[in-house]
Amino acid sequence: MLSIALLWLTSALTIFVLSRSLPGFRIKSFGTALVVAAVYGVLHLLFYRLLVIIAFLPYVITFGLFGLVINAFLLYIADKLIRDFEIASLGRTFLAAILLTLSNVVFQALL
Repeated sequence: MLSIALLWLTSALTIFVLSRSLPGFRIKSFGTALVVAAVYGVLHLLFYRLLVIIAFLPYVITFGLFGLVINAFLLYIADKLIRDFEIASLGRTFLAAILLTLSNVVFQALL
């Protein structure tokens, strides 16, 4: 349970840092980053495996890299659900999804 809370906090911190360093990626406050991390985590938990099954062929052909597209889609959905969170373009969404995924992988390895 503690590792889930730590992963949530590190995701929120990553989202907050991304909002300060990437132009076109905006959040209102760190509280909003916590909400975005929670919504993104729930979306990921509920829909990631289903989307991998639906997009099985591209996922296999790209050796799993299509998972980044799925993560970008889930981040886009989180963007549309949360009012104080805005990503300006599809390219920024994809870049943010890549960086968020990489940070989550690193923090999971450390935990």
